[in-house]
Amino acid sequence: MTKLLILSVSAGNGHVRAAQALAATAQSLAPPCTAVHIDAMAHVAAGFRKVYTDWYIQLVNRAPELWSYLHQRTDITPHHAPSQRLRRGIERLSTGALVREIRREKPDAVICTHFLPAELLMRERNRGRIDYPVWLQITDYDLHNMWLVPGMAGYLAATEEVAFRLRARGIPADRIHVTGIPVMPSFSEPTAPELARDACAAGLGLDPSRPVLLMVSGGAGVGDLPSMVERVLGLGGPDGRPNDFQVIAVAGRNAEAHGKLEALARRHPGRVAAIGFTNEMHRMMAASDLVVTKPGGLTVSECLALGKPMLLISPIPGQEEHNAGFLMEEGAAWLAYDAIGLDYKVARLMADPAKLSNMAARSRALGKPKAARSVLQHVLGTAA
Repeated sequence: MTKLLILSVSAGNGHVRAAQALAATAQSLAPPCTAVHIDAMAHVAAGFRKVYTDWYIQLVNRAPELWSYLHQRTDITPHHAPSQRLRRGIERLSTGALVREIRREKPDAVICTHFLPAELLMRERNRGRIDYPVWLQITDYDLHNMWLVPGMAGYLAATEEVAFRLRARGIPADRIHVTGIPVMPSFSEPTAPELARDACAAGLGLDPSRPVLLMVSGGAGVGDLPSMVERVLGLGGPDGRPNDFQVIAVAGRNAEAHGKLEALARRHPGRVAAIGFTNEMHRMMAASDLVVTKPGGLTVSECLALGKPMLLISPIPGQEEHNAGFLMEEGAAWLAYDAIGLDYKVARLMADPAKLSNMAARSRALGKPKAARSVLQHVLGTAA
């Protein structure tokens, strides 16, 4: 049986979720294959892990202007530049346990959803220590220089534009495959009865005959999630009358935010579904008519898979800004820059079913719900 090793990096959730989607989808293949998912950060020195993950999260949240500068500079810095060679040297010194763990697995092929393990394996391959193919799954809707790891068996792109950019930067065309970004199997059948919009809304205690807004995050400039929900509940429609849309608010593991949302639900009976941590996000999205979210590559891909229009907030400078630009160009999303813009655009969109329908059609056209299966088919064709 073919054995796939899927390597992610927990710097943000997107790279890990893409890897999880591939591993879950591999179980349903015929013939089946063995898929092992390893988070690279579980096999590196604690200090390196803290810098690579915690520092990144702190930087994008507290100093987005600095992150924007670093993102731009690294995008134009050649791989052979001294700064890049120094970075890779530090990574090698800090990841010896990870490399040993990869060797122990003895896979037939590797898929990386982050460039760090891809760079490590490129060096291993160049030194003749491994002979299996290594594939790189790009998890955003634009291309950054860090994804240009030479020597990969294949580069798995979200869109035709990303593929075009790979070719423009010297990657051979026959190694580039437009697959989309992998999403979990629960998002892969958007027309399945269990994802019917009205049934999912009713299952959350909502009225399927009324519009539903899904809010899954707060962010810089627009406020925390409970305050966002409280504001939009008080919005009037364009005609000045109170709106009647309902809100699904997902707080995740933030217990304090969840408690505040439950209090709002009690004050607004029948209008708010307050959700904590959930493995049912596909049902939340399926029930909704508009999704308010940050434009992370994986969340965006899930929305597109289910054909949901998006109102985007608080993009991280660089990759998320580019994701947002792509979605707006294609007519699947709007962007709110601040709290006032968020309130205005929620009120306008939720009062305009025709506009939401057009955006949903564009989202559906962009979606690749079978992306994980497409990735695995390409990889297994080489690995077999």
